[in-house]
Amino acid sequence: MKKQVDKSHYRFSRYLHKRRWASIWHQVDEVLQFEPARVLEIGPGAGIFKAVCTPLGVNVETVDVDPELEPDHVCSVLDLPFADASFDVSCAFQMLEHIPFEDSLKAIAELARVASKGVVVSLPDADPAWPQMLTVPGVGKRAFLLRRPFFKPRDHRFNGEHYWEINKRGYGLEHVTSRLVSAAGLDLARTYRVEEFPYHRFFVFARDPSSGWSSQSAGTATEA
Repeated sequence: MKKQVDKSHYRFSRYLHKRRWASIWHQVDEVLQFEPARVLEIGPGAGIFKAVCTPLGVNVETVDVDPELEPDHVCSVLDLPFADASFDVSCAFQMLEHIPFEDSLKAIAELARVASKGVVVSLPDADPAWPQMLTVPGVGKRAFLLRRPFFKPRDHRFNGEHYWEINKRGYGLEHVTSRLVSAAGLDLARTYRVEEFPYHRFFVFARDPSSGWSSQSAGTATEA
């Protein structure tokens, strides 16, 4: 595995736009719901997730193949040098699409192997959707995503970074979800798209299906 982008790719003005900040909020929120003490993050990027979690009392260790990003461990997600259940939670945000799909299934299996409580990942979803907000007097605000009608998946072309994306031809949501669940060997607690940034879709896997994951996370939107 080789790095795909230079460290400068993650500079604040280019990479960390407001919509991505919203996605980072969900990263932290989902992981914290497991009440973890130790978390493994694959592909730390600009290091924001770790920077937010550390003051909250969560020990985050990072993995990347690029030493320039100064991860805690320089290694491949396909062969993590950790014993089974070494961490409470493992996570990978907008990372698995950077390797071929079959390799991403091996990666999710590794993430599940080293996690005792659960796995949280986010992936790009190419199905166009527009965030909407409805305010109901006496009820409050309700967010939902309005999907583009008559959407037809298109072929994915490798752009030097993404090998595949959800809802590109051959990578329909149901197909990708079933393959991820099978590879992880864990229960899929939920999947949803970030209302402020629908391009990011989250998957939350829980080892214990009775751990309270039936309710929807705060701030997520329904799809219409």
